[in-house]
Order: sequence, then C-alpha cells, then structure tokens
Amino acid sequence: MTHILIAEDEQGISSLIEKGLRGNGLDTTTVPDGDSALRQAQSGDYDLMVLDLGLPGKDGFTVLRRLRESRNAIPVVILTARTSVADTVAGLQGGADDYMSKPFRFEELLARIRLRLNAIPRPPVTVVRHGEFSLDLRTRRAVVGDRAVDLTTREFLLAEMFLRHPGQVLSRKQLLSHVWGYDFDPGSNVVDVYVRYLRRKLGSDRIQTVRGQGYRLVGENVAVGSPG
Repeated sequence: MTHILIAEDEQGISSLIEKGLRGNGLDTTTVPDGDSALRQAQSGDYDLMVLDLGLPGKDGFTVLRRLRESRNAIPVVILTARTSVADTVAGLQGGADDYMSKPFRFEELLARIRLRLNAIPRPPVTVVRHGEFSLDLRTRRAVVGDRAVDLTTREFLLAEMFLRHPGQVLSRKQLLSHVWGYDFDPGSNVVDVYVRYLRRKLGSDRIQTVRGQGYRLVGENVAVGSPG
C-alpha cells in the first residue's frame, strides 16, 4: 500500500488530509514538527510527503533542504498558508515537486498527490512475506510454510495490514479504518472476531494481543518483493 507522510502541526488540517487519503486507499502517518518530518522522510518508508512550511522546530524549508542535500528524492508536495510568489519560487527551486496554498480543496490535493505518485517508476510489489507466512497480492494466495491457506477477502486484507506493519501494535480503530472503512461501527467487535479467524488459520501464536492497545504480528522480519 502507498504510504504518505503528512508533516502538519494543525491537527484539524492533518486529520482532514489523513481521513481523506485513507478513504482513497492510501496509508498515512502524521508528524507535527520538522524534526520528526525529517527523520521519518529519511527512513525510506514513504512514497510521498505533504509538507507544511510553518512547522515547529525545523521549518519546512529546512526539512526540504536537508532532504535534497542528502540526495533523498522523496516527492514533496508543499501545503502552506504562505502565498507569496517568493515563497512559491523558493519552495520549487529548493526541490519541492509541487506547491499548494491554504485554504485548499482536498480533491485538488489528492489529484496532485496522485500525479506525483504516478510519475514514480517502481516495480510492482506482488508478494509480502513474514517468516514462513506470505501473501501474493496478485493471485490473492496465502501460504504458511508449505501449506496453502484459504482466506476470505476481509481476512486477506487484515493479514496484509499485519504483514506490512510487523512488530507494530495496531489499534482496533486502525484496523477498522483500513479493512472495513470509516463508516463501520467503531464499537463493533468485528476486529476481534477476524483476528480469531486468522489465528485458527495461520497459527495461534502469530498474532499477539497487546492489552488495552490492539494487536501485533510477531516473529521474523518482513520482506517485500516479487515471487520466485
């Protein structure tokens, strides 16, 4: 799944962007300051960053400059309240791929993000692995060791979410939003039910309950690639 880094210190704006992008099939992580933005962008875990210029700590211009000085080519869409021609020129000449002013329409931001993502040549990811467990995203085939496992559509999506975040605690809210969508009843126990289904099919010790927080996939390191 495509992963977008949102560097925005205004919670209302970051929540709006995050909800909209996730509703359109994109994974998101939000950070509220420039130091976190730079650190996360340098991790290599993201396909694009939406960058506010007025961040606390390192401002957006500094984050962008540091990234480009280190030859980090992550696509950057600046989203800022600064509307002057000088700021726009400075952002684009500093290495930003696009520049948008606030207030903005989410539909336009989404279109610009998709345009930048489509310009990135990348081999298709078809298989996600974690230890002896693998998912083929093209054929929708699941394998544990040398045993094929039949998964329903929801089970497959839930398993993929765990595989893409190995060792990370995923809350019920996160799993609900990614697998069932934002309109699903947040009070439902459907996540717990489907985790039980996966444990029966994949092994009871593969998904760990973290009391009061959610679930995480445990075991060996994850690998992403093509079959063969």
